[in-house]
Amino acid sequence: MATVITAATGRRKTAIARVRLVAGTGKWNVNERDLALYFPSEALRNYLMQPLVITNQREKFDISATVKGGGPSGQTGALRHALSRALALADNTLREPLKKAGCLTRDARMKERKKPGQPGARKRFQFSKR
Repeated sequence: MATVITAATGRRKTAIARVRLVAGTGKWNVNERDLALYFPSEALRNYLMQPLVITNQREKFDISATVKGGGPSGQTGALRHALSRALALADNTLREPLKKAGCLTRDARMKERKKPGQPGARKRFQFSKR
């Protein structure tokens, strides 16, 4: 097996992604599946590729990722965050363009918890005067 160059973790909402970069030709492996099979949406794949496009590293690494939790959008955000962090660790000169593009910032928005005595986080039961 090839030597891992860097590994990093990224998070978004309830999704957690672990990424390993290996010197290669640009192959993707997400949860033991091809990238196009795991993320069929072209928009999500383009969002995921931003760190590689910004740094011109598309065919330099083979990327192996494990993603848990959340939905497709949250998983994509977590994977993008992990990939950006791994690229910054692999080559410190890539940190500045990634940071300027907002790829290294963790999106901290989370789902608000459900409150007791209510049907949801913000929703209230219908008010009845009589």
